[in-house]
Amino acid sequence: MKIAIASGKGGTGKTTLSVALAQAADKNVQLIDCDVEEPNGHIFIDAQLDKHEDVTIPIPVLDKTLCNNCGKCGEICQFNAIVTIGDKTMIFDDMCHSCGGCILVCPQQALTEQQKTIGYLDSGSNTINCGQVHQLSFIKGSIKIGEAMSPPVIRAAKKKADQNQLTIIDCPPGTSCPMMTAVCDCDFVLLVTEPTPFGLHDLKLAVETMRCMDLPFAVIVNRDGCGDERVSEYCSAEKIPLVLKIKDDRRVATAYSRGEGLLSALPELAPKLRSLLDDISTWTKPATEGKQ
Repeated sequence: MKIAIASGKGGTGKTTLSVALAQAADKNVQLIDCDVEEPNGHIFIDAQLDKHEDVTIPIPVLDKTLCNNCGKCGEICQFNAIVTIGDKTMIFDDMCHSCGGCILVCPQQALTEQQKTIGYLDSGSNTINCGQVHQLSFIKGSIKIGEAMSPPVIRAAKKKADQNQLTIIDCPPGTSCPMMTAVCDCDFVLLVTEPTPFGLHDLKLAVETMRCMDLPFAVIVNRDGCGDERVSEYCSAEKIPLVLKIKDDRRVATAYSRGEGLLSALPELAPKLRSLLDDISTWTKPATEGKQ
């Protein structure tokens, strides 16, 4: 079962909740940090990241001695990653989506592929005891500084998921391609928000995204009590399950500043999170059985 933790905006507590769910589980669990532009889940779980690998994508390389600048490569590219201007053909590999179309249509066979490193995967594990002793496997994806496209790194991290194990995916914020790549093919999505006007505005965007993608989801309100009840009223009006409210508590911020997780500040949440995982397993059981 794969559960994605997402939100319409940053700073709502996605990573805080992702780590807490992984720690509260009563079985072995994988936590995949797909917030590859700013991964920080590893700070809170003290995992030994002892495995490292590069994430690469194929990009075209031009042999100028064979190219006759016919421009067919540029005509097929939908992202303007390769263009011909006059007697010069240029490749902008930061814009390349690695489809290989330019190579297929080149009549001179002047284009070949080479691998380009765009990110990294680091992984490790730790034994967790938050009422239930279990193994937590952690995978961190991170994009190489200066690279523009994070979805290939996110997909590479998700490929490491064990299909027979509970997997929690910490998603990038927002509702654009990175977030959609992270939640795609997950069994359930938890949308984390806060009771503020900005939180409600971006929650609505996330809800519409989930509905367009036809993904089952529910809402968790973090820092409950710091704002108003408009998020709760919206969920009620839209018949969206609001499955948990986490109170606004200074102890959580203090623990966070020390690199400690939510459950170190509010250990009483662990049984509620375990119960939530059980509920999600029940809600998604027909779908997950169909995937096996």
